[in-house]
Amino acid sequence: MALTIGVDIGGTKVAAGVVDEDGRIVEHLLRPTPAENPDQVAHTIGDAILELSKDREIEAVGLGAAGFVDETRSIVRFAPNLAWREEPLQRKVSDMVGLPVVVENDANAMAWGEARFGAGRGETHLVCVTVGTGIGGGIVFDGSLYRGRWGMGAELGHMQAVPGGRLCGCGNLGCWEQYASGNALVSEAKRIAEAEPDKAVTLLEIAGGTPDQIEGQEVTEAARQGDPAALAAFSSMARWIGQGLADLAAVLDPGCFVLGGGVSRAADLWIDETREFYDTHLSGRGHRPAADIRCAELGASAGLVGAADLARRR
Repeated sequence: MALTIGVDIGGTKVAAGVVDEDGRIVEHLLRPTPAENPDQVAHTIGDAILELSKDREIEAVGLGAAGFVDETRSIVRFAPNLAWREEPLQRKVSDMVGLPVVVENDANAMAWGEARFGAGRGETHLVCVTVGTGIGGGIVFDGSLYRGRWGMGAELGHMQAVPGGRLCGCGNLGCWEQYASGNALVSEAKRIAEAEPDKAVTLLEIAGGTPDQIEGQEVTEAARQGDPAALAAFSSMARWIGQGLADLAAVLDPGCFVLGGGVSRAADLWIDETREFYDTHLSGRGHRPAADIRCAELGASAGLVGAADLARRR
């Protein structure tokens, strides 16, 4: 069975694994990302690949990186967490390991992994939305990964949800991820705790007494204990996600949405409300099929598995 290697390149760690044709990870390793030294990141990736390829016949390597990847799947044009600008990552890594290499956006790789081996199995048209610190996305259209003309499509978190709204890290105002992400969840919880502390007694107690110390884990824990402020923050996020999915359905008409990312681990607190809000805001509702909304199945391995499979299809 042909083997490929997938690598998920994050701001704090590099995860690499040998993957078979059925999406199973044969061997896996982690390395810290030397994010303060962009030139060293490629060497860390190359060393991991060389270690995994010992005594194995590896067909190709797929790299998933957070940022803009060009249409040739070789150059990372912009990766804010790694300070890469016009980084010729494919050439650097291929030269080090002596294998064919393809580079892909990490959310695209995750979407492909879920489409092939996870929650999107059997679907020819799906949209994957990663709800984490921000919002990422990937689109599978007619059974193929949609990348756009310049390789930079599916940046779903940067659709404008509120004209003139909150400042986003991308430089624009009112992006969807400013209202529907993990950061948005925490911001809303802090706002409620400051304005109405009587509704955030449990949340503030868990967070050490002050709104400034509230993080995502505290919001989740407080919500599970029934804290009104934490539950309200999840409700706000759920409604924004549902609205965004309805907007995406109007344009893309997918068979299903797959929701992943760190916040999806607490999906039991918000996904039902997301589905309800999606249903009530879907254009033409009652006269068209509604896409399924599913939780991702592959967890943190989705990007690695997807990158490995995309390398096989280079």
